Amino acid sequence: MDVGWHRVKVVLSVEPVRFPLTGIGRYAYELAKGLQASTAVSELKLFSGTRFVPGLPEPQSASGGGHGLKRLVQTSGLAMEAYRLLMPLLRKQALKGYGEFIYHGPNFFLPPFPGRKVATFHDLSPFKWSHCFDPAKVRYLQKEFEKTLRTADALITDSEFTRKELAEFSGWPLDRIQAVPLAAGPEFRPREEAELRTFLNRYGLEYQGYSLFVGTIEPRKNIDVLLTAYERLPKAVRERWPLILSGYRGWRSDDIHARIKEAERQGWAKYLGFLPADELPLLYSGARLFAFPSMYEGFGLPVLEAMQSGVPVVSSDRASLPEVVGTAALLVDAEDSTALSEAIHVGIEDASERDRMSASGARQAAGFNWRRCSSETISAYETLAR
Repeated sequence: MDVGWHRVKVVLSVEPVRFPLTGIGRYAYELAKGLQASTAVSELKLFSGTRFVPGLPEPQSASGGGHGLKRLVQTSGLAMEAYRLLMPLLRKQALKGYGEFIYHGPNFFLPPFPGRKVATFHDLSPFKWSHCFDPAKVRYLQKEFEKTLRTADALITDSEFTRKELAEFSGWPLDRIQAVPLAAGPEFRPREEAELRTFLNRYGLEYQGYSLFVGTIEPRKNIDVLLTAYERLPKAVRERWPLILSGYRGWRSDDIHARIKEAERQGWAKYLGFLPADELPLLYSGARLFAFPSMYEGFGLPVLEAMQSGVPVVSSDRASLPEVVGTAALLVDAEDSTALSEAIHVGIEDASERDRMSASGARQAAGFNWRRCSSETISAYETLAR
């Protein structure tokens, strides 16, 4: 698809690209690189804040003054509303005269723009799981969501699940929404113990000596049920293979952190906080098992990162997760802590099942890559350009 008959001009918002890269920032960064390399894109302009930027931000570059403003805005409902009303005016001015381009917002926000517009929706969590977010932020996101649905020409989602959910939720026709799956970076790969020794020693971990959860510590990730399931394991098993958790401290997570602290006190869990981007792939490839019982995901990148790292996966059967893991993982009902506990036990101790899951996971993960993501995104642009 990279040599499409209709070459397109694209304005891509790279505003989410801030280091260390998290999910949406990684998506925008990899998509920008894919579009830069594509012969189907005749011109690519990168846009951030209220201006065009000369190139893609890189890890060593400062994130700029805008990030401090964004932090301030996110802590005040009044500032958030002022930002919501003022920014479109500044962006509209900057984007004047680019009507022959297609504008792509990689995080569902769309400014006033004279040409055709595409927005990516990664999930509907601010609407389906609004109780897990700051209410001021939810109001802001809901207003932007409605504005995007009124003004977009096409929508992209990360999964078929979100594509159907978005159509049902918004009333948009399915044929104007395209599912384009994400990918895990090449840094997520199997590693031998020798390569990980220094890293593991730093955190007091053993090679294949722990189960792992990676994700924001928040209610929709279902960590309460994961802790209950882990507690059901025989004492010797959970002490031999403790549960390691890594991720940002999310909204309404105090009770979850209290439970993690108690499990740490008992010697079968450890919370590492949010790890730097260069350490996370090492944490994955040193794990014996990856457990991800999330209640709701628009894609579920952590399970893909784990499979690509050669680690057996136990996942919930909710939302987009079955689509991403295929038959490679052990799928369980997200609310059944007994079934989750049994699956984790198998994933830790059953050698033949572990081998099957690792091999099957690697094959499943190979079907997802950033080249495919940019190529299928360009297909969406080309449909609009006709």
